[in-house]
Amino acid sequence: MKWMLALVAMVLAVVSCSQKKEAPKSKVLVLYYSQTSNTKTVAQEIANKLGADIEEIVAVNPYDGDFEATINRCMQEREKGVKPEIKPIAANLADYDTIFIGYPVWFGTFAPPMAAFLDQADLSGKKIVPFCTFGSGGLNTSVKELAAKQPKAEILPGYGVRAARVAAIPSEVDQFLKAGGFIEGEYVVLEDFPEQQPVSEEQSAIFDKAVGDYPMIHAKATKVASRAVPGGTEYLFTAVDLPRETTAVQTTPPPAEMQIYVLALEGEDPVFTQVLR
Repeated sequence: MKWMLALVAMVLAVVSCSQKKEAPKSKVLVLYYSQTSNTKTVAQEIANKLGADIEEIVAVNPYDGDFEATINRCMQEREKGVKPEIKPIAANLADYDTIFIGYPVWFGTFAPPMAAFLDQADLSGKKIVPFCTFGSGGLNTSVKELAAKQPKAEILPGYGVRAARVAAIPSEVDQFLKAGGFIEGEYVVLEDFPEQQPVSEEQSAIFDKAVGDYPMIHAKATKVASRAVPGGTEYLFTAVDLPRETTAVQTTPPPAEMQIYVLALEGEDPVFTQVLR
C-alpha cells in the first residue's frame, strides 16, 4: 500500500510540473528616429539579434533637406523653443519591459523628433537602453538629458557609433548586447585605461592622423593612455583646442579641453571613435 501511495504521489508531481507554465519572456521594443538611415541601421541590427519589435518615429514635417538645411531648421527650432510634431506610434508601450531608444545626435543631444517623443511618453518603470549615431560624439550628453526627461525610468548603459564607422556596427552591436546580457555568447572585457602620460611624437602623429580629416576638430593632444584591444590598440587622448583664424570682429574663445578615443587596428589607419567634451 505504501508503495502504491508513493507511486501515485510521483505521478501527480510529474503531471503538476508538466502543467506549469513558463514565465513570460521580457518583451523588447526598438524605437528609433533616423534621418540618413545610419541610426536605422543600428536599430535593425539590434532588433534582428534580439528578435524584438521595431518601430520608427516619424516627423509630420520631415527634415528632408541637406545637411545645412537641417542644421538651420534645427537651430531655429531651438531658438524658438519648439519641437517638431511627430506621428503617433503604433506600439503600446505598456506591453514592453525594455525599450531601446535610438537617435542621431544633433547639437550634442538627441534630434528634435526624439525630444518630442520623450516629452510626450511616460517610460516610468521601463528599462531604457540608449543608442545613437553621431559625427564626433554625444552619447554621454544625450543620455544625461534622456535621464532628466524620464527620471522614473531605469537608464542602462548605451551604445554610440560615428556615422563614418557604419561598417563596425554589426560586430560592435554584437559585443554590446552580449556585454549587457541581452544575448548569450562570449565578449571581450577590456582593461581600464592606465593613468595618462605626456604624448610622444609617435603618439601625437597617431592622433593627428585620426582627426586630421575631420573639420570640427582642430586640437593638439597633450596626454594619452592606451590599452590593447582585439586586432590593435585603443588610445584615450586628452587634447586642447587650437586657435583658429579670426576676423576683426571675432574673438578667440579660451582653449577647451576634450577627450578623444582613437582606434588603431593593425594594417589600418587610426580613426577616432568618440569625442567627450
